[in-house]
Amino acid sequence: MKLKNKVVVITGAGNGMGRAMTIEAIARGAMVYGVDISQNNLDETAALLSDKTAFASEVLDITDRTKVAELPDRVIAAFGSVDALINNAGIIQPFVFVKDLDFEHIDRVMNVNFNGPVNLVKAFLPHFLKRPEAHIANVSSMGGYGPVPGQTVYGASKAAVKLFTEGLRSELTPTNIKVTAIYPGAIGTNIAANSGISMELPEGTDAPAMKVTPVDEAGRIMIDGIEADKARVFVGKDAAMMDKLVRFMPVKAPGIIYEQMKSILPK
Repeated sequence: MKLKNKVVVITGAGNGMGRAMTIEAIARGAMVYGVDISQNNLDETAALLSDKTAFASEVLDITDRTKVAELPDRVIAAFGSVDALINNAGIIQPFVFVKDLDFEHIDRVMNVNFNGPVNLVKAFLPHFLKRPEAHIANVSSMGGYGPVPGQTVYGASKAAVKLFTEGLRSELTPTNIKVTAIYPGAIGTNIAANSGISMELPEGTDAPAMKVTPVDEAGRIMIDGIEADKARVFVGKDAAMMDKLVRFMPVKAPGIIYEQMKSILPK
């Protein structure tokens, strides 16, 4: 679905990939309704836009089902219609093994990363079914198909997003709605700080060298994929490589990943 003159809802629009997609979508002629948990971040996004009249926003907790259910009415009041939803908002877990991860963090990660997108899809589907065309894009992660030690629950939440998106695409086959699953690799964002998580490495260790995809490039790749109605979008060579690794070496892949990361893993 080409985004020109379309109304797009983007969660997590106040920073990182959500901000990059907001800027990219508006540059292509879309109108964006941005959702975030931080008003300051939304204001910073608005200040960067080429057309500020094409942006409206609100602070919203996507785990609040009552407020999310009312969101489509507010979007339509702002722009007159709604055509697309990009479920981008997400958080990571503390960098610890499952045995040391408390249930408070487990519940929060699952609520934000999985229940949040489900809430939004449920809210917008009735409206999308009435549109000539519509699009839903859910941001998963390469951690949703490649096991990352120290981020197991985060990966589980993103695996749930993956299967939810694939099932949704299947269910909506005979409709006017297209569905895209997005799998970012390592992106140059500040997701740890935005999750309220410290990712400091153990003393005397260094993070493995890896190529990080610039966030602006990631935003362009994701919007390109949505406009092309792709079923899957891999963001970064690492995401594509991880996909091949776990598909062709499903038994050995977890061990390979562990060996690559063992110098920085929790003790």
